[in-house]
Amino acid sequence: MPGQRRILETVSLRSFLVYKSSRNIFQLGVVMLHMIGTDYSLAPVSVRSVFACTKAESVSLMETVRKELQAEGVLILNTCNRFELWISVSGQKNGGEARLTERLFRVLCKDRRVAPKDYRSFFVNRSQEEAVKHLFWLTCGLKSAILAEDQILTQVKDALTFSRENGFADSSLEVLFRMAVTAAKKVKTEVKFSRADSSAIEQAVSLLKQRGFALQGKKCLVIGNGEYGRLAAVVLREQGADVMMTVRQYHHGLVHVPEGCRQVDYESRYEYLAYVDLVVSATSSPHCTIHREELLACRIDHPLVLIDLAVPRDIEPSIAGEDGFTLFDIDDFYTRDSSLNRDAWYQADEILNQAMQDFWTWENNRFLVKKIKKVQGLAVEDLDLRLHKVIGRLELPDAEKKELLEEINRAAGKTIGKLIFDLQDNISGDLFEEAVSGMEKIYEE
Repeated sequence: MPGQRRILETVSLRSFLVYKSSRNIFQLGVVMLHMIGTDYSLAPVSVRSVFACTKAESVSLMETVRKELQAEGVLILNTCNRFELWISVSGQKNGGEARLTERLFRVLCKDRRVAPKDYRSFFVNRSQEEAVKHLFWLTCGLKSAILAEDQILTQVKDALTFSRENGFADSSLEVLFRMAVTAAKKVKTEVKFSRADSSAIEQAVSLLKQRGFALQGKKCLVIGNGEYGRLAAVVLREQGADVMMTVRQYHHGLVHVPEGCRQVDYESRYEYLAYVDLVVSATSSPHCTIHREELLACRIDHPLVLIDLAVPRDIEPSIAGEDGFTLFDIDDFYTRDSSLNRDAWYQADEILNQAMQDFWTWENNRFLVKKIKKVQGLAVEDLDLRLHKVIGRLELPDAEKKELLEEINRAAGKTIGKLIFDLQDNISGDLFEEAVSGMEKIYEE
């Protein structure tokens, strides 16, 4: 994807310059954001499958990460094309960024029971502004195998929901991911990318057509009745195919089979392979749905195309070496060139730049507000000690003395707070943070 890479590099430089020009405004707080991850551009599906987690495994991993790294928040983004492990930690904990992300990677490898040295080259580390920028671009589908696809937005939102519902999302991860989703929706509303809204199955259909495989009248079996399976069934049906979808016996009557498609028992799937032309498998199962030996035992006497859209893989890869079978996996479907989308990239960059600055403003203000309130409290406490003897000498009932002192303290707190916040409007961000930190030190000494 050379065209896309060149445009992305240019846009990245613009984003960096805009960020640096406003760096004095967007200071980083005490909460540090880090992630490690791999995706379709770094690792083949066989490697990504090693790190794919079930929901139960995700909860266990997040609990381990939180405990081992003393993380404030933990979140896992786990899709067919990528695996990412996000954490937010106190800036005073765990040492430097490199040491922290390496520890995070080792905790992940230990959880997946693999040697770190065997998989290190497939992973990248990102921290702070680099991590935030990555997430905002990712959520728009601008880092997806299929340019500007919609499913990643839902997947990011679902990852946040899952982390929150299981008690792992802190305020930094919560706000970061929500703002990324909001920005992505704005990009999708205001920016038009060529070939946007295309799904993996639509790319697969396009590829098959280029190879002379017309779907009209073809018999197709879709294995899996989740979101991807239903989407595949709908797309194939729209192309004029005769579509069957597998349903496990205990799910009969509980799933929605797209209109025009027939449901068959999952356990009977091999029986249908003898007369279908195309198989699409898209389940979330950690085990294969089609094994080589069982497939060969079906004694299929016609060409069969198999499309595996799952991670971990549903269809045993060795099938690709057998005569009469053509096997594709999700890595076969990419948007190859984005040079026609040059203007769209720059439009998206403008929107995302503003959204990222909004996030850092929120993060910085949250950090400074805590400091300011602390200074307010310490200043009022200091004033209280200075006035205590003076008020004590007044010829007033004790209740009135107490009430007077409380009124003075409230007024002093408001005055000090106004003074500090108004100071922010008159000096640069760097100097303001230094001033607040200086006031904090004065009262701590």
